[in-house]
Amino acid sequence: MALLEVNDLVTEFHTEDGVARALDNVSFTLERGKVLGIVGESGSGKSVTAFSLMNLIDPPGRVASGEILFDGEELRGASVQRWSELRGTRMAMVFQDPMMSLNPVMKIGSQLAETVSIHTKATRAEVDERVFQALKRVGIPAPRERMKSYPHELSGGMRQRVAIANAIINNPDLIIADEPTTALDVTIQAQILYEMQNLARESGTALIWITHDISVVKDLADDLCVMYAGRIVERGPVDEVIADPQHPYTRGLIDSLPHAENHGRRLYSIPGATPPLLALPAGCSFAPRCTRAGRICKQIPPVVTDGRREHRCFHPLG
Repeated sequence: MALLEVNDLVTEFHTEDGVARALDNVSFTLERGKVLGIVGESGSGKSVTAFSLMNLIDPPGRVASGEILFDGEELRGASVQRWSELRGTRMAMVFQDPMMSLNPVMKIGSQLAETVSIHTKATRAEVDERVFQALKRVGIPAPRERMKSYPHELSGGMRQRVAIANAIINNPDLIIADEPTTALDVTIQAQILYEMQNLARESGTALIWITHDISVVKDLADDLCVMYAGRIVERGPVDEVIADPQHPYTRGLIDSLPHAENHGRRLYSIPGATPPLLALPAGCSFAPRCTRAGRICKQIPPVVTDGRREHRCFHPLG
């Protein structure tokens, strides 16, 4: 049985100008120890997916319909108490901005110790050891000394590592990482990706890695979901999707990556921009930007499944 099964998830935001459907029948599964990459431009629904899975959608937003099955348990409609039991123990999230999960006026060690103490009855010595091991695991140098530091005394890369340590300290079954390496330099980014991949392999933790950069998940993820305007337009094993994309949008994301053979040339960019959720075009939302679009694209394309892969397109790439 999959650890996480998401079926036809719909998340809406009710505004004065109308209802914006940020997620439109999103479905995927994730097994223990596997890494799922979710990619797409800004406004595609990636972060809304993460916040919906963690029950962090605030009014005027709401998860309108669908299923979120976590280890067989339906979480839609779960009580506040149940969510308090799950978050931080069995489910954890790493945000793009580490200061969203770090208290600026608390020392690092105290913050991580609090994460442990809330959910366990460990002794102070046991808690301190778990904090030390968590910081050591994410590559924090001199972790004993860093436990005494405040967040502002650390670099951005160090703060992000602390945020990741805070997420893994209780050995959760699922970690959702929402573009946590976007603001970091390439070297630090590579180290964190390596550490997170090892975490999934060694502990069986399932990982959802959200990013706008498809190259980030190329060597990290097992499976890939490509999102556009609130829908998953392509899904499958990451190596197969990148080597042989079926949706024109996926092809565009791949072609936008810099390559050594393109040195000195202008990078390709997908024409146009992601449409606003309150003004989505009829049918396929990508059609206005797609060179393969035809009259039939005025209809919503169905999900076409071919073995382990699926896509939403009337004119898939051959």
